[in-house]
Amino acid sequence: MSDPIEPIPAEQARLLLERAIRERCGDDWRDEDSAWVYVTGHDYMARLTRGGINLDFYVDLLGEVTVTETPINPAQQVGRMVALMLLFLSLVIAVLLARAVGWL
Repeated sequence: MSDPIEPIPAEQARLLLERAIRERCGDDWRDEDSAWVYVTGHDYMARLTRGGINLDFYVDLLGEVTVTETPINPAQQVGRMVALMLLFLSLVIAVLLARAVGWL
């Protein structure tokens, strides 16, 4: 009879995940200058993005770390475009309001 599989605890998975992220993205990956954005994650997975790349880190219940690199998906591209358009629109509205009040 085989021994039952003992999953690793969440704390150990978190340490393995942090080590894998540091190895792949560098020790300063949390700094704003590195441009890596922590999108989502928990003890057993994390998604980071930078530019047009997504990095997905997964820790399975036995402690094996898998890293998957994929390009950003269309939803992310549309989200970025919408955010930029809203930023531009808010700047235009601010200028128009300032002009209407007489500040410009």
